Amino acid sequence: MEKICFGIDVGGTTVKMGIFTTEAKLVDSWEIPTRKEDEGSHILEDICNEIDKKLVEKKISREDLLGVGIGIPGPITKDGTVLNCVNLGWGVFNVEEKFSQMLGGVKVKAGNDANVAALGENWQGGGIGFEDLILITLGTGVGGGVIIGDKIITGSNGAAGEIGHMPVVYDEDAEVCGCGKKGCLETVGSATGIVREAKKLLANTDIPTPLRDNSDFTCKDIFDAAKEGDKAAMIVVDKLAEYLGIAAAHIAAVTNPQVIVIGGGVSKAGKFLLDKIEEKYMEKAFKACRNAKFALATLGNDAGMYGAAALILC
Repeated sequence: MEKICFGIDVGGTTVKMGIFTTEAKLVDSWEIPTRKEDEGSHILEDICNEIDKKLVEKKISREDLLGVGIGIPGPITKDGTVLNCVNLGWGVFNVEEKFSQMLGGVKVKAGNDANVAALGENWQGGGIGFEDLILITLGTGVGGGVIIGDKIITGSNGAAGEIGHMPVVYDEDAEVCGCGKKGCLETVGSATGIVREAKKLLANTDIPTPLRDNSDFTCKDIFDAAKEGDKAAMIVVDKLAEYLGIAAAHIAAVTNPQVIVIGGGVSKAGKFLLDKIEEKYMEKAFKACRNAKFALATLGNDAGMYGAAALILC
C-alpha cells in the first residue's frame, strides 16, 4: 500500500481533514464539527476517531501511515506546545506529545494555522518553487506566515508571522484592534476594516459614489466600484494597498523573500489588488528586496490541510 499522511486544519467551527500521498496528492478530504465544549477536550478525541475510521475504510495499515500534521488557531512553540489557544478553550500543553500518545505513537507535527497555511502555499500553492515566502491573508482578520528555506519561522513562543498586528496606522484616531493595540494592519486590511474605512470616507466627504446608495455595501462592492473607476472606492483601495505595501516592505527588510503571496477572501479582487500592492511595495521596500515577486494564493481553504501534510512530508 502507498504511504500516506493526514493533514488536519483545526478551525473554530470545523476541522478540515485530508489524506495525502507522498507525491502531495490529496486523495480524500472531509470536515467534522469542532466541539469546543468542556474546554475543547473532545477535539483531539474526535480527530483520532475519524483517523481510525478512515484507516479502516481505506484499508490502510498503521505501518503505511507516515504521520499526522495539524494546524492549530493559536501560538505553538517549536516543540509543539500550545500556548493558551482561546478559540478552542485550550490551555498550555504539548499537543504533539498528547496527540501522538492518543494515536498509539504515530508521528505528529503541529503548527500555528496561519503559518501552516503559508507552508501549504509554499509547498503546492501560489508560492510553489520558492524557498522564501511571505503569506498575507486578508479575510475577517489579517493573518500570515513567513517561510524561509522551506521552513516555518516560528519565533521563541510561536508568535512569528502575526502580520495582522503590525502597527501601520499612527493617526490619533486609529482604530483599536481586537488585540488591544491601536493601528494594527488588521484594523484597515481586513474585509471589515476596509468597509469601515470606506464608511469613514463617505461620512467625511461629499464625493459622489454608488456606494452611498447602499448602507450595507461589502468589501466586494468597494472593489467592484473601484474597478469601474469610482473615485471614492479608488481612494479606499489605494489606501489599503499603501498599508499592505508598507507592511510587506517591513517584513521583507527582515526576511528578504523571493515571493509575497496574498490570500484570503479579499484576494478575490485578483490582479487588480495585487498590482496596486506591488506598486506601493516598490515605493517602500529596501532596494535589495525589490525583486520579490507577488502572487495570489491558489489553495483557498485547503491551504491549511496541505501545509499540515507538508509538516510530515517535507
